[in-house]
Amino acid sequence: MLKNSLKIAWRNITKRPLFSVINIIGLATGLACAFLIFMWVLDERSVDKFHDNDANLYQIMEKSTENNIPIIHDGTQGLLAEALEKDLPEVEHAITLMNLEKEEMKITFKRDNNSLKTVGFFASKPFFEVFSFPLIQGDKSTVLNDKNNIAVSEDLAKKLFGSINEAIGKDISYNFFGKDYLARITGVFQNVPQNSTLNFDYVLTKQKLLEDFWTNGTDWGNTGPQTYVLLQENTDISQLEGKIKNFLDNYAEGNIFTIFLRKFSDAYLNGKYVDGEQQGGRITYVRLFSIIAALVLLIACINFMNLSTARVTTRFKEIGIKKVVGTSRKQLIVQFLTESFLLTIISMLLAILLVFFFIPTFNFITGKELEIGFNLFNLTFLLALTVLTGFLAGSYPAFFMSGFTPLTTLKGKFQSKASELFIRKGLVVFQFMASLILIISVLIINNQVNYAMDKPIGYEKDNMIYFDLEGKPYENTTAFLDAIKAIPGVVNAGGINQTLIREDGGSSTYGLSWPGKQDDVLIDFVIRSIDKNLVNTLNIEMAKGQPFSSDLGDLDSYLLLNEEAVRLMGLENPVGAKIILWGEAKTILGVMKNFHTASIMQPISPLVFKYQPKELSMAMLRIEANSTRETLSHLREFYSNYNPGYNLDIQFLDETFRAQYNNEEKVLSLSSTFAYMAILISCLGLLGLAAFNTELRRKEIGIRKVLGSSAFGILKLLSMDFLKLVFLSIIIASPIAWYIMDKWLSQFVYKIDINWYVFIAAGIISILIATVTISLQTLKTAVANPIKSLRTE
Repeated sequence: MLKNSLKIAWRNITKRPLFSVINIIGLATGLACAFLIFMWVLDERSVDKFHDNDANLYQIMEKSTENNIPIIHDGTQGLLAEALEKDLPEVEHAITLMNLEKEEMKITFKRDNNSLKTVGFFASKPFFEVFSFPLIQGDKSTVLNDKNNIAVSEDLAKKLFGSINEAIGKDISYNFFGKDYLARITGVFQNVPQNSTLNFDYVLTKQKLLEDFWTNGTDWGNTGPQTYVLLQENTDISQLEGKIKNFLDNYAEGNIFTIFLRKFSDAYLNGKYVDGEQQGGRITYVRLFSIIAALVLLIACINFMNLSTARVTTRFKEIGIKKVVGTSRKQLIVQFLTESFLLTIISMLLAILLVFFFIPTFNFITGKELEIGFNLFNLTFLLALTVLTGFLAGSYPAFFMSGFTPLTTLKGKFQSKASELFIRKGLVVFQFMASLILIISVLIINNQVNYAMDKPIGYEKDNMIYFDLEGKPYENTTAFLDAIKAIPGVVNAGGINQTLIREDGGSSTYGLSWPGKQDDVLIDFVIRSIDKNLVNTLNIEMAKGQPFSSDLGDLDSYLLLNEEAVRLMGLENPVGAKIILWGEAKTILGVMKNFHTASIMQPISPLVFKYQPKELSMAMLRIEANSTRETLSHLREFYSNYNPGYNLDIQFLDETFRAQYNNEEKVLSLSSTFAYMAILISCLGLLGLAAFNTELRRKEIGIRKVLGSSAFGILKLLSMDFLKLVFLSIIIASPIAWYIMDKWLSQFVYKIDINWYVFIAAGIISILIATVTISLQTLKTAVANPIKSLRTE
């Protein structure tokens, strides 16, 4: 029975190869899109979910109110973890984590002649008990017990020692803030998986951090590291949050923070806060592309339904004869669904080949390392997707065609019902509407990304490079930077204690007061230590006053502020004004014009520059535009001689700036890809419908040509019905696309206006695509010899 049904289905499929090929290509493209996005969504949702303690693992977040606006911080006090574990029975473990990757700091580790510069962090003793990063060597309960212990990744162990076993128990040297230290390797952990937001090659001890590097970490007024807690089973989260909200009042005098819990594995997808409340994040893109993939697949199914119902006239007699000889409607439905499922299975096989072919490109676009694994879960998804698609694509044609009466079908003539025509045209409109929404969205996203890249940010980011200061350069930064200026191709050089471009603002302080400041005013100032050359190196424009200069004598007593800081402070004559920073009297030397220290999603922060060359940890160089390669070669040669044993890790400021928009560029790339696929599928459907419509009207076209109609007139006749549907799609899609993009743009503080020409451009593109697609089929008929078509009839 099944074998016979499959034979009949295959015979019917091969009767009209053009329509079958169009259906298979369209369905395969839609299925490939769905499968790629399915793998991407699974990967996104797997981030940080691999920890054994995931259900009870939380991060402590802090909230303050600045100018009546709630602000969320993930930086906490260095002693908070111990206090939480001591005072709250619900807390099984609490750990402090100073993530140096977040601070954009790399440490060079050396062993004999081998050296490696990498990222890691300082952590409390129970780190490997709380987080599931398996140790290959070492005991997770004791690996960080001693102040000078260190756990390293298997990669770091192999690169420096040749093997994991050779590394255990050995000392490794590193330079931090200009001093050399030794650490003993007491553990080697497996390389961190890609789906971890914690990216590290080593773990040093919190004890080392507080005693030797961050001595202010024992002051409850200072924040910086992150705090994580492992809660006891069945802890009531809402009740615990009530207990900890004002926890800091017990320890920090004049405390301005309340604290709350955030599930650790939720942060990756739901890390965005608006007005102090958790509202979306990357989950928005997960939902968006899930919807887009569903739309593309739906468009492919619509193609199938449209082409199948359009072909109904060629199968009238077949249906009528079968009904006369006793075939039931149920049997006809099974036959048509069998054809649908057979086409879908062929399409799925082609889709899998497409996924294999395109997954390297997809990984490049998304920054993932996805692999096709045919495990039970994936196979179940593919099977479910095939069944759903086969039923969705074949159900309407099956129920529609099986419902004809034998008398009507045997006559070979059937006037389409108004409802059937409405549905078919409605499906075409839906196809092009979805495609147009994608086209318009791609154009607007592209304009916003270009705006972000091209918008003046207040300093010159081009031809700027930067790198960490370590070893000998850190010991005397002024002498090092002076020596660098003599290198051919180096225009200027300055120093700073942190990179300038930071999404989280980097180091900040509330410890600034000024004449007229009200007690309830709370402003978080971004603060950086710089030397006297940095402002000129970056070509930051001064609005008032002057930058730091050697002519001024004691530069420690001066500060530079940006316009936003002056505005929030309400200073009418800022230059020369006396203010207090951390209890010390300072004078405002100059006011810099506003410039961005983060992406244009965020407002410009109030900024303070203080002169402190001993705190510099990063060199920033302006180089000549046309000699980059030669300059970098000279610089590396100079550095290897000046600071032997250390690798020069050069970064370009414009690339760092652009990296802030990685998510938006990925959205643009993925949206463009799916827009192309949606257009391709829609055009395939349009091509099939045009071919069928032309075939049905072949006799009419022949008569019109005999009576004198031109080829252009015939082309216009055959095309106009379809183009009307495209015009209707434009009218419907434009306001929907505007609404969606207006919501997307609302996340940016600085954004483009949605201009009317975007919709005009998208409309013209879609009309041209539709016209070309229709013309490919109809032009052949329009120029054909009418005698041949009439003779055929």
